[in-house]
Amino acid sequence: MSNRIDALMAQMTLEEKVGQLNVTADMVRPFAPDINPVANTQNAEQVLQLIRQGKVGSLFNGKGREGAVELQRVAVEESRLGIPVILAADVIHGMGTVFPIPLGETASFEPDLARRTARATAVEATAAAIHWTYAPAIDVTRDQRWSRGAEGTGEDTLLACRFGAARVQGFQGDDLTAEDTLLATAKHYVAYGASLAGLDYNTVDMAPQTLRDVHLPPFQAAVDAGVASVMSSFNDINGVPASANKPLLVDVLRGEWRFNGITISDYTSEMELVAHGYAEDMKDAVLKAFMAGLDLSLQSGLYLQYLPELVREGAVPMWRLDQAVRRMLELKERIGLLDDPYRSLRMPDVSATQLAEHEALARDAARRSVVLLKNEGDVLPLKKSGQRIAVIGPFGRDRDNIEGCWTLFGDASRYVSLEDGLRAAVGDAQQLQFVDGCGLEDVIEGGIAEAVAAAKAADVVILALGEPQRYSGEAQSRIEITLPVAQQALADAVAEAGTPMVALVRNGRALALHGGVRSADALLITWFLGSQTGHALADVLFGDYSPSGRLPVSFPQASGQQPYYYNHPRTGRPELPDMQEFKTRWREISHEALYPFGHGLTYGMPVYGPTVVSAEVLERGGSIRVSACIRNEGARMIEEVAQLYVHDRVASRVRPVRELKGFDKIAIAPGETVEVAFLLEEAMLAFTGVDGVRRAEPGAFDVWIAPSCTRGTSARFVLA
Repeated sequence: MSNRIDALMAQMTLEEKVGQLNVTADMVRPFAPDINPVANTQNAEQVLQLIRQGKVGSLFNGKGREGAVELQRVAVEESRLGIPVILAADVIHGMGTVFPIPLGETASFEPDLARRTARATAVEATAAAIHWTYAPAIDVTRDQRWSRGAEGTGEDTLLACRFGAARVQGFQGDDLTAEDTLLATAKHYVAYGASLAGLDYNTVDMAPQTLRDVHLPPFQAAVDAGVASVMSSFNDINGVPASANKPLLVDVLRGEWRFNGITISDYTSEMELVAHGYAEDMKDAVLKAFMAGLDLSLQSGLYLQYLPELVREGAVPMWRLDQAVRRMLELKERIGLLDDPYRSLRMPDVSATQLAEHEALARDAARRSVVLLKNEGDVLPLKKSGQRIAVIGPFGRDRDNIEGCWTLFGDASRYVSLEDGLRAAVGDAQQLQFVDGCGLEDVIEGGIAEAVAAAKAADVVILALGEPQRYSGEAQSRIEITLPVAQQALADAVAEAGTPMVALVRNGRALALHGGVRSADALLITWFLGSQTGHALADVLFGDYSPSGRLPVSFPQASGQQPYYYNHPRTGRPELPDMQEFKTRWREISHEALYPFGHGLTYGMPVYGPTVVSAEVLERGGSIRVSACIRNEGARMIEEVAQLYVHDRVASRVRPVRELKGFDKIAIAPGETVEVAFLLEEAMLAFTGVDGVRRAEPGAFDVWIAPSCTRGTSARFVLA
């Protein structure tokens, strides 16, 4: 603790201390108004007056230097103690330059790509006078009906750990005092992605072992990466709301992991303890949340309203208030704000050179995020000349559904549509015909007939369909994770034309694909790819880039399979070829994905050799080497994602059928054979037992190096 903070604390009144814990909307600068429910609304002058009174510690979701300088001037020159405010925003997957939605970027299976896009985002956000972002989201999502999976990393814990840590490192950089450092927030703590029935804000009911093994590790990885803050989630966990959950906010976060940053509520989440039925009234909600370890209140204004009274009454001890205030002041000191209140507020605009670099990165990130699910008859890549191409569907020319959910500040003037990208790539613009066929949700009179005619006149069809971007993001949970009815009808009709068809599916979650889309000759999952969507898709379609993405979520055969995830526990009646009934399956379909986790194709032909272990026995505290050779028998350079899976054959708790323990993307030239190897350590085999202790149990294990969670040949070893 610095002497400066001690001195400030000694001078602060009770109200000024509480003021440091109040985070309010930045109404002084341009603000994104439609992303949250209305709560505790104030105008610009009211916000400035609160700052003058020392009653604001941070503001959020504004941008721009001029207004920021005025905010900081008022805080430093017109408040009694001159403590600067910290400026925060929801900067999730890009600022002016928009990168793929986090779920899509995770499909790259390249954590360093996420680090680089987060770094570019930090450069642009700090140039717009923002110190702190409420990202990354690292919720593990096993039910694709839940709408906020788009903000996270999919259904696997290891991916969430690796990508979460990488984004923290990218946002924060190597020096927290640097002008272009953007403080990161790990959210939503915890198990928000496990809301029952995939319904946003819903309850979470799970075994403590599942919480420990699946949902907590990504947050520990973020803490280990140095994340500055952790945001509580809206849900309750086994009956205790996350925003007042002392075992998680204090015992685990502070005690076990030694987190020394700050905790913050999600938008009014501490206020919602009343609606949960966990608090009697707003005052009781403040008492329970604050004493459970929630340091900052976001937007509700309840801390400002009730904490002074609770301290005077003795319900909240002064040590707890001082603890939270010190953490906030330490955060400001750690980023250099107490030394230079105008840090990041007088930076020049992002240069043309930097923007060009960021656009190149956005294009590369987008194409690395695309997943090729099928390519029958090698219909892809397409030819840039001599081929008549009909681009059919509402996303062919659309410019309003490029960025995806939770993009507040994107520069739409720089967005590249699919049409823009295709026209820039082909030699003759006359070879392209664009027909909408239908709207995103609505039928266009005569649209299907026009689309079918265009398909029959073409050599190949590009079917550009998917979810509107408003279908994913907060409060957009779905019952049926299928295409809108109008789009499905269009796809089915165009498929009947018989022309070779390439389906591009734009989405914020795994979808249940049916009819014409499912039967397309080639099928690509394109997520929401951001600013460079059109150029990136053209690169993939015409073969300038061989797709290398892999699914971070399982694509189900039908919506009714949800929740579905690859690493489900074994059952006593697994689906086996020789057992027709009385097994784990539905009446209508088998218990397997349409496209499994980890699946994705390239324009090459990778062939995996057998999995080999360096020893048949893994000694306690030791490690073994697991390897396989991969040969590219195709004619093109590829990037293959080799995946390491493990299965514990017998244990004191039923174990998953497979668990991802490592992955590596490797370049393989045509005709080349590459050995890929992983070091498997005892700790990687551990799980939380019925007694709550995490350990690896002795016994036999299966291990695979494979191109997806359902493929590969296994080897076996024994943990001694």
